Amino acid sequence: MNGDLSVSADIAVSGMKAQAQRLKVISENMANVDSIAETPGQDPYRRQVVTFKQYVDAETGANLVKVDKIIKDNSEFIKKYEPNHPAADAQGYVSMPNVNPLIEMMDMKEAQRTYEANLSVMQTAREMNSSLLDVLK
Repeated sequence: MNGDLSVSADIAVSGMKAQAQRLKVISENMANVDSIAETPGQDPYRRQVVTFKQYVDAETGANLVKVDKIIKDNSEFIKKYEPNHPAADAQGYVSMPNVNPLIEMMDMKEAQRTYEANLSVMQTAREMNSSLLDVLK
């Protein structure tokens, strides 16, 4: 029984680590929302997206989660008319990053809630483990 509670905590920790990495990528996206190219023809910052992967822990047999890949979002760049900008094309448009702050904020909230849920699981497993040890004294 005690081992099951430890495994539950390990599963929750893997979820917390994965969401922490996701939050790092989201903050990079937000930080680069205005990072545009310096010359015509160059691409601005391209949004990144995290994908997750399930794996089985060989020691415990538990299904854990980790970040699988951090991939580029290939959606179109936003075009903004700024004919005097050094990165403007022949028509006067500058390519802006494909980062939508609203989407990033929603992703951040989802990562936060998932992190908090995993934290609650870990805390509950620890409390149950502690209660079990108290009973066995």
